[in-house]
Amino acid sequence: MSAPFASLSRPQDIIDYEGIDREIAFLKKAAGKDIYAERSAICRLLKTAVVDGRAAIAERLAQKPRQGRLTALSYAYLTDQIIKLAFHWLVDDSEKAENLVLMAVGGYGRGEMALHSDVDLAFLSARVPNKKQKSLIESLISLLWDLGLRVSQSHRSLGDLVKMAKKDITIRTAVLEGRYLVGDHSLFEEASSRFIKKVVAGSGRAFVAAKLQEWDTRHHTRGDSRYLVEPHLKEGKGGLRDLQSLFWIAKYLYLEEEAKHNHLSVPILNDYALIKADLIPSHEAKRFRRCENFLWAVRCHLHILVNRPEERLNFDVQRNLAERMGYQAKGGKSAVERFMHHYFLVTKMVGNLAALFIDALKENHYLKTRLWGSSSAREIEGFSVEQGQIIVTDDDFFRQNPSKLIILFTVAHRHKLGIHPLTMRQAGRDAILIDEELRNNPECNAAFTAIFASSRNPAPILKAMNNTGVLGRFIPDFGRIVAQMQFDMYHHYTVDEHAIRAIDLLARVEQGEMAEDYPLGVTLFKQIDAHRALCIAVFLHDIAKGRNGDHSLLGAEIANRLCPRLGLTPAETELVVWLIKNHLLMSHTAFQRDLADVKTITDFSNEVKSPERLRLLFLLTLADITAVGPNVWNSWKNQLLTALFDACSQCLQQGPMRGGSERQERIENQQKHVREILEWNNQDSEYLLKRLPDDYWFSERSDVIVENIRQMAATDKAQKSISVKGKEMPAYDATMISLYAIDHPGFFYRIAGAIHATGGTILDARIHTTRDGMAMDNLLVQHTQGGIIKTGEHLNRMMQAIEDAATSHIRTSNKLAALRPPLFWRGDAFHVEPSVFIDNQASDRFTVIEVNAQDRPALLHDLGCALFNARLTISSAHIATYGERAVDVFYVSDLLAHKITNQNRLKAIEKRLLAAAERANSK
Repeated sequence: MSAPFASLSRPQDIIDYEGIDREIAFLKKAAGKDIYAERSAICRLLKTAVVDGRAAIAERLAQKPRQGRLTALSYAYLTDQIIKLAFHWLVDDSEKAENLVLMAVGGYGRGEMALHSDVDLAFLSARVPNKKQKSLIESLISLLWDLGLRVSQSHRSLGDLVKMAKKDITIRTAVLEGRYLVGDHSLFEEASSRFIKKVVAGSGRAFVAAKLQEWDTRHHTRGDSRYLVEPHLKEGKGGLRDLQSLFWIAKYLYLEEEAKHNHLSVPILNDYALIKADLIPSHEAKRFRRCENFLWAVRCHLHILVNRPEERLNFDVQRNLAERMGYQAKGGKSAVERFMHHYFLVTKMVGNLAALFIDALKENHYLKTRLWGSSSAREIEGFSVEQGQIIVTDDDFFRQNPSKLIILFTVAHRHKLGIHPLTMRQAGRDAILIDEELRNNPECNAAFTAIFASSRNPAPILKAMNNTGVLGRFIPDFGRIVAQMQFDMYHHYTVDEHAIRAIDLLARVEQGEMAEDYPLGVTLFKQIDAHRALCIAVFLHDIAKGRNGDHSLLGAEIANRLCPRLGLTPAETELVVWLIKNHLLMSHTAFQRDLADVKTITDFSNEVKSPERLRLLFLLTLADITAVGPNVWNSWKNQLLTALFDACSQCLQQGPMRGGSERQERIENQQKHVREILEWNNQDSEYLLKRLPDDYWFSERSDVIVENIRQMAATDKAQKSISVKGKEMPAYDATMISLYAIDHPGFFYRIAGAIHATGGTILDARIHTTRDGMAMDNLLVQHTQGGIIKTGEHLNRMMQAIEDAATSHIRTSNKLAALRPPLFWRGDAFHVEPSVFIDNQASDRFTVIEVNAQDRPALLHDLGCALFNARLTISSAHIATYGERAVDVFYVSDLLAHKITNQNRLKAIEKRLLAAAERANSK
């Protein structure tokens, strides 16, 4: 057996080459001169061999689910035998194969394939092929496609191969992995010799630069993080392509060195090249193999599972992959979370290998080193510094003084220094020296907290500490969340990556870099006193994720133990504990409660208690939401949080509203302001103003009130019974739909259905009834994919659908039943257990109902219909979505405008809403 496949055991169980070869000879003889019958019979034979061979490989993988490298080799071996059998059958005379060789290139050339990998083939001829050779190539490719192989082929002369490999880095890389399959072996040897002599020799530096540029571009394209919760297995950061790139570079440099000694042999096919090129020590090569084996196991399982060429670990496959690979739930983590935790640890290891590898390239002068400062060596706080990097040359440096493991990073942060990759590797190796005594060392704790107290961004140095494992050893509770994914569609990153990204964002807001996106945040940073406490609270806010229980409460307990150790004062500790305990309070209130309800603001203010806490909580909330993932923070959330901040600030300064007289005074002030804007005569304005109920004046902003009154006046003047207006609201990244019509029961759910049926989703709804029985409703609406619904055809179609639904001209039930989730929706990979919470304390005038359910089109319509059937009136609705989870909150009353207090009725309402939410899961 050839060298790449020497490690395979019992390859004849995958495919019996000799037996099939004899069967081909028999079929050929039996067919006589009927070439079509012969081809058909041999095609069936080889197709059966492909199917049986793949089944045998899948069975081996099922028995040993983590043998990725052997599985990849097995697929390549099977493909080799099929191609050789087909080639030998087609070659009926020596002239066809003379001066023609067939090579495996790319991943197939490396001997690495999954079930649906491309079969990369290169036909090489000594000169322009004759008609017989062209016919042979066409017949072989046609047959391979008929066998179900995904063939990608090229055909070049020897001269063209060398010429094109010089010009095109992709072709050069493919040839670099060329492996002889069948045909003229002497031609293959000649091609290898010329490739090394004329292409590789003397071009190592240029090849390295090109491959590292590809590396950077690929990471940027795929999202420059190895901790994306739906990672790309092949092209993502820390994935297979990164390992392959290291191998390509090492192999190329190895061949370049061999060329100097006129050694022009066939390229090495394994990670021996990494060691031989003196780019990585042998013990690191073992880590390379472990990473490669795991990633290939995942890829092979993935291809079998989805039965197509798929490389992204989407949510809908992660659970099944975890099961196939033998992971089980343990320690509060589900099987899928443990599987993805292992995956992220492997990608982290790949990143560490890459850092060592690139440093070795610098040492061997294949890369120009970046000069951070003076090139002369110097000493800073007990550390040697060369070219702007801290470098430790003594192998026992950290063993002699383990506290230096913490101080190393503080010094680098304080003096804007890099840390040499070998020093990082040494710190990672010696992180095990961090014990309880060192964790309680006041000098080490002071050094660590100094990172947060600095005016510089702490995130890069925290990331470096995390990559070495020092951070997790120094703060074991943080170590528990390293590489921990959250199996939902809302969070884009692992928990540790999220925490460090939140710190990074907070620092950039503080430095004024993001004034356009976070104007209030930039302003508030100039007013806070507890800077260090805020940074540490942001760093620790999710430290209890993945444990059984409320992570906010558990995290507060951890912070209460940890902060004194870190050297925080009792006052700072109390503040950090409060912030972590309540880090979801502001977003929960802003997104899931009615900010126009006075009690909402009063209750929130009673929890916050002080302007400083309010400022800190706003900044923590801002950092937390933004660090969840791209585009999670938006104008709508910014407006809600800003409105809550302003209302709470006013309440803390002036105190809560006191009695009916103050309430009436606020209404009169709002009405006076509206009169001034309208500039109408008193008779016209007073008639309209008196029609609007008192609650309306607290719920709406003055600019919305003015638009509503103008709409009411114009509709009444035209003697129309209904009016629907749409207006873009860029500040909210949404469109305001205002509906004025004769009110009747079930109004809200019909409107919601019309909006859903025409491609919209409701963010917020304010539902009012005038004193003379007209509905004046304001709804903030976005496109189902997010963003403003622009003025034009879509908005006009939506407004017409609302008018039709409001006047009962057209029922939307059938349209809603036919709705499908948005393109690329993967919510079906999750199960959200519906729940209903009814609160009679959150509002003085309304019963507040919160429904948690699996998100889907028209969920709000079904919930609204359930409330209508329960004979409830909706005052306002507030909709929040967190990936696959929807949280819809309704402020309701009975038909007499009273709260619902009867327990039997409350249970009946809960039952109706659960039934409506369950329909979401069934659909």
